[in-house]
Amino acid sequence: MKKLIIAAGLLMATSAYAQTEVLTGVTRGKDYGVVYSLPKTQIELEIKANKVNYTPGEFSKYADRYLRLNNVSADPEVYWELASVKVKSVGVPNSEATYFVKLKDKTVAPLMELTENGLVKSINVPYSQNSSTKKTTPTTPALQKSANPRDFLTEEILMASSTAKMAELVAKEIYNIRESKNALLRGQADNMPSDGAQLKIMLDNLNLQEDAMTKMFSGIQDKEEKTFTVRLTPDREFNNEVAFRFSKKLGVVANNDLAGTPFYISLKDLKIVKMPQEDGKKKKDLDGIAYNVPGQALVTLTDGKRKLYEGELPVTQFGIIEYLAPVLFNKNSTIKVYFDPNTGGLVKVDREEGK
Repeated sequence: MKKLIIAAGLLMATSAYAQTEVLTGVTRGKDYGVVYSLPKTQIELEIKANKVNYTPGEFSKYADRYLRLNNVSADPEVYWELASVKVKSVGVPNSEATYFVKLKDKTVAPLMELTENGLVKSINVPYSQNSSTKKTTPTTPALQKSANPRDFLTEEILMASSTAKMAELVAKEIYNIRESKNALLRGQADNMPSDGAQLKIMLDNLNLQEDAMTKMFSGIQDKEEKTFTVRLTPDREFNNEVAFRFSKKLGVVANNDLAGTPFYISLKDLKIVKMPQEDGKKKKDLDGIAYNVPGQALVTLTDGKRKLYEGELPVTQFGIIEYLAPVLFNKNSTIKVYFDPNTGGLVKVDREEGK
C-alpha cells in the first residue's frame, strides 16, 4: 500500500496543466503512472459448522425411564452440525481489466488511492479522509467452567446401593428443584426472597444445579465452531449447481465429494444493465478512467428441499465498463471520485472549482 501512495505522490509532485491519459494493459517503458485494476465478482459462501464432541452421561441408559429424554446415546461420538450459511459478493482483481494512468507533460494527474490488491478506491481524495479505521481484535469471552454435578448430590444419593437406584434418586432431586423454581416464581415458597436481586440469585443457583444433574442423563456436548469459505466465480447464469457438500462425520467437504449431502446454488442475471449496441467499429484507444457498471443477479441457495438463502447481489460480469472523460481532470477544477472497491462502480463524484 505504501508503494502505491508514493507512486501517486510522484504524479502530484510533477505539476502540469492538461489531461491525464489512461491506457489498457501495463506500464510502458519509463513512463510514470499508476496501474490499477477493476474487480470481477466472486460469490462467497461463509459456512459456519459446529464440531460436536459428545460424552454420554453417567446415567444415560436411564434417561428415558426417569426423565423422558429420548434418543440419548450411551456411546461417545464426534459429529458435525451445520450452524449457518451467509452469502455475499466480493470483488477480486480482474486481470483482463487492468489500466495504467500515465502522466503526460503539462498535465494534472489525479491522486489515486488503491486497495492492497490494486483495486481503484478513490481519486483526488486525501488519504487520511478515506482510510479505513484500524480493526480491533475481538476478545474471546472467558468460558464458564461447568459445575460438577456430584457437588450437589445428597448423602442418600451417594450411598445408593446400585447405579439404577442412584439414577432414580438424582431424577427425584431434579423434579424437586423444578418444584422449588415454580414455587419461587409463583410467590408460594416458604422462604421467599426479600427483593428481585435475591430471587434472581436463588433461581440461578437452582438452574445451575438442575443443568448439572440433567447432564448426568443427557450427556455433555462440547461444541467447537469452525468457519469454511467457498468462492464461486460466475461467468454465466446457472441453475442448481452443487456449491458444496456437508457430511455429519466430516463437516464441509468439496462439491465433488460424494461423502456429503449436496447444497445447490442458482444464479439468475436480472439484466438491469443494457448492453451497448455494437456499431462494428473498434476503438483504438480507450480514454478516461475506467469503472464498472455492475449488473445484478438473483442468488438462491438450497439443500434440495428448503431455501437457505435468496437475495440480489451485484455481479460485475453481468454489467459493462464505462469511462470518466479525461477532460474532467483539468486545471480548472478538481474532481473527487469515490468507487466501491467491491464492485468497481461509482459511488459519488464531487467537483471543487479551481481558484
